Amino acid sequence: MNRAEPLVRPATADDQPAIVDLVRAAKINPTGLHWPRFLVAEVDGRVVGTAQIKPHRDGSRELASLAVAPEMQGQGIGGALVGTLLRGASPPIYLTCVDRLEGYYARFGFRALDRAEMPPDLRRIHRAMNLLMRLVSRGRRLLVMRWDAESAAG
Repeated sequence: MNRAEPLVRPATADDQPAIVDLVRAAKINPTGLHWPRFLVAEVDGRVVGTAQIKPHRDGSRELASLAVAPEMQGQGIGGALVGTLLRGASPPIYLTCVDRLEGYYARFGFRALDRAEMPPDLRRIHRAMNLLMRLVSRGRRLLVMRWDAESAAG
């Protein structure tokens, strides 16, 4: 299979439907999908990936809504989006993910946090989602991870 060469660019208002569709198809949090915060990845004129830096009320910022069309996964599109967002961001940047994705995000310099290290808004999300996940997901848990100045320098 040929690797796609995505064009990573800031989203436009015309990209909003594709952003919503990709996030819903990935079954990730569909709230806060405001196109001006997003980057999209385009291949052959089609939006095939999306990600944003989402602000929280407590001042923390979260890498969120990373979604790639299923048929395009494994081609570096998610990594291109994450790398581009981080190059334009100042630490710290947080994210939430299921535990099986810890290694994926660690390669960008994210590290899992203890509860005491989490910003208040993400601590609340972490607590609520892990209660829910205990009921429905057979041992999976939600992690909060952080990318900081030390990992940014590396």
